[in-house]
Amino acid sequence: MRFALLLSAALFAEDGFKPLFDGKTLDGWFIVNKQGPGFLVREGSIVCPLDGGQKLMTAKEYANFVFRFEFKLEADSNNGIGIRAPRDGHTSTLGMEIQVLDQSGPKYGPMKLKPEQYHGAIYDVWPARTGFLKKPGEWNTQEIRADGRRITITLNGAIIVDADLDQVREAEVLKKHPGLARKSGHIALLGHQAYAEFRNLRIKELP
Repeated sequence: MRFALLLSAALFAEDGFKPLFDGKTLDGWFIVNKQGPGFLVREGSIVCPLDGGQKLMTAKEYANFVFRFEFKLEADSNNGIGIRAPRDGHTSTLGMEIQVLDQSGPKYGPMKLKPEQYHGAIYDVWPARTGFLKKPGEWNTQEIRADGRRITITLNGAIIVDADLDQVREAEVLKKHPGLARKSGHIALLGHQAYAEFRNLRIKELP
């Protein structure tokens, strides 16, 4: 336990980063559209249980930032990270959703997913490279960097998305995703009634 606390303290001591989760409570967050037991805290992690299907959002809004966290999935886990998201409405269209998915499990593995549906993708907008997600039950590290119109996703040390939103020009995509034009909003964990764990959430705001 002492080692875990020291590790957590070291992570939060990263230059300019501030913790978004104290490891004990959901202070600084609020729940929207709660279903079932909702998100909960267990052994230093934020847990989305199997019957949890709602949004857990930061009280504060963020524009440009680097968001780092660790996550652990089970077979067929399905979640998401909302960025620049409004409080209400569909996050993946009115903001942006970074996909969190065990895409090789018995449910999703046989499906013909679009590249824009793989883990780390800007959901339904920008594809992600694959092959860097660890097996269910293992902890992954991820970074989401939102700097103006550029969104960069790094998974376990590998850049899997390097998106220039100005290159999204398809009229149908732009019409469906007005959130691509948003400059700030909440960060959210998006429960889809599937298990997932998150820990060591921290953020650094950029100019």
